[in-house]
Amino acid sequence: GHIVRNWKVRWFVLLQDKLLYYKIEGGKKEPFPKGRILLDGCTITCPCLEYENRPLLIKLKTKTNTDYFLECCSREERDSWALDITGAIHAGHPVQVQELHRMKNSFKLLESISLHHIVERMCDSSTGIKLTRNLEQGNRYKETLTGSALVDWLISNSFAVSRFEAVTLASMLMEENFIKPVGARSTEATRYSDLSEQFLDDSTALYMFAESSNKSISSKQELQFNISELSGTILKQGFLVKQGHKRKNWKVRRFVLRAEPAFLHYYDPTKEENRPVGGFSLRGCLVSALEDNGVPAGVKGNVQGNLFKIITKNDIHYYIQASSKAERAQWIEAIKPLT
Repeated sequence: GHIVRNWKVRWFVLLQDKLLYYKIEGGKKEPFPKGRILLDGCTITCPCLEYENRPLLIKLKTKTNTDYFLECCSREERDSWALDITGAIHAGHPVQVQELHRMKNSFKLLESISLHHIVERMCDSSTGIKLTRNLEQGNRYKETLTGSALVDWLISNSFAVSRFEAVTLASMLMEENFIKPVGARSTEATRYSDLSEQFLDDSTALYMFAESSNKSISSKQELQFNISELSGTILKQGFLVKQGHKRKNWKVRRFVLRAEPAFLHYYDPTKEENRPVGGFSLRGCLVSALEDNGVPAGVKGNVQGNLFKIITKNDIHYYIQASSKAERAQWIEAIKPLT
């Protein structure tokens, strides 16, 4: 938001020369746009690291110097939006669009690697990476690690076979906000547009775990629980509308479906911290579509259409609304094999 700096879910439509955004009420976008971003003369920054707890941002600066920060659900979605917006900004300059394609396709993480698993290993008291105090330009930093030390650790623990692969993996850890740069040397490198140049394999570049400054993590046990529960491979994610358990109101949530372990988590997109506000194991759950004629039993309010229900093994009922029948079918199809 421009006046109140909060985060709100909006439905975006990209046209040839502008980006329109709409409010969402009851799981549907309103007929008229809430606002627009004129793309003529815009500059785009992707990835944008100005919010340390929001690593999936796109920043648009208009020619009148107005800044827009847009958060996506996944790295793939962010890069896709950035590519299409850049194409609209630079219409008639295909070489620049092709270069963005090249950058996007040159930086991918193997599906078999779990970043959460790597961080869990890094935090291990016996075999994890050693954190030290470091001094840079007169400033002292506690519990930091150097870029070259992280590269060495990733190779020695068989997460990478070369320093190039290790730098790529370390860049992913930084992009996903598991680690963050501290000090002038490493922070300056984040200004490069090419992801492969943002992490430095250097003994003078300092980094630290992002959780070190997150006061919401009150204990090591809570951190370990979250790492274990959130360590699964992400199979699907996106915005859905969920009915609350107590007040029975409907709110937009970002859902993330993970496997091994099988969990469905949901996040409040208006909150600064990138932590789930709820979630549950899918083992023993039942998932089914609800009829679109009328308001089904258990559903409160005038919300109908594209609904589905998940019943956990503890008999907790979740009522969720998708934006279309096709999206509802896709979510049910993705969830069923994990139950």
